[in-house]
Amino acid sequence: MKKIVFFDLDGTLLTHQKTILESTKQAIRLLKENGVYVAIATGRVPTTFQWIREELDIQSYVSINGQYVVFEGKEIYENPVDKQWLHELTQKATEKGHAVGYCNHEHVKVNEPGNPNIENSYAHLDINYPEIDGTLYERAPVYQAHLYCDRASEKWYVDQYPAYKFVRWGDYALDVLPAGGSKAVGIQQMLKQVGIKLENSYAFGDALNDIEMLEAVGTGIAMGNGVPEAKKAADMVTTSCDEDGILNGLIAAGLLPESVKKEKTA
Repeated sequence: MKKIVFFDLDGTLLTHQKTILESTKQAIRLLKENGVYVAIATGRVPTTFQWIREELDIQSYVSINGQYVVFEGKEIYENPVDKQWLHELTQKATEKGHAVGYCNHEHVKVNEPGNPNIENSYAHLDINYPEIDGTLYERAPVYQAHLYCDRASEKWYVDQYPAYKFVRWGDYALDVLPAGGSKAVGIQQMLKQVGIKLENSYAFGDALNDIEMLEAVGTGIAMGNGVPEAKKAADMVTTSCDEDGILNGLIAAGLLPESVKKEKTA
């Protein structure tokens, strides 16, 4: 039976130092040798995790919180955000002193230079400040917006735009996508395309935008460093991303043998 494992990136596949543990590299390699499909499931755009795909030789991914999906290098699903609404969001945010970002499969652009909320958001991810382009949505598909504002300002947008989903990442920014959109939707699209049964799907995650994914797959595995909501949504909890959480979780889920851990410590 075909099986597939989806991995979130920050705080999951990556350590808090934005590195990949040797135990994680070993685990991914063994999964593939055993015929298990491996995919990334992230809120990031593909260009920001190309180095990870190359280092781990992973060609399948659910990116931009399920809005853009690729299987073995082939695009299989996309869900652009309405351009007129993006224009309205940009106008309202500007009036309120907030910044906006635009994500597609090639770019992350923002509409303001030197914004402290943008600076803090990308410093946390160890990524450079995005390029400035406040009209990207007029020329190209945008699969997700970013709203850079503090927590106190968030409620106005949530109340004003019920047709959209606002998912916070850190203290300075939110992902914005159509209501109902999530990593889980992208995963469902991939399972359908590849012909893998739901019960043979697994996912690792740690954050608020992983909750639907952890609930939707056959076996959801939360990281030990995950937020309480992710742990509650999961079927099991592994150790942290800095403490062999991927390897330990795969062993606990029965996807790798216990002997792998013994070999690691030998």
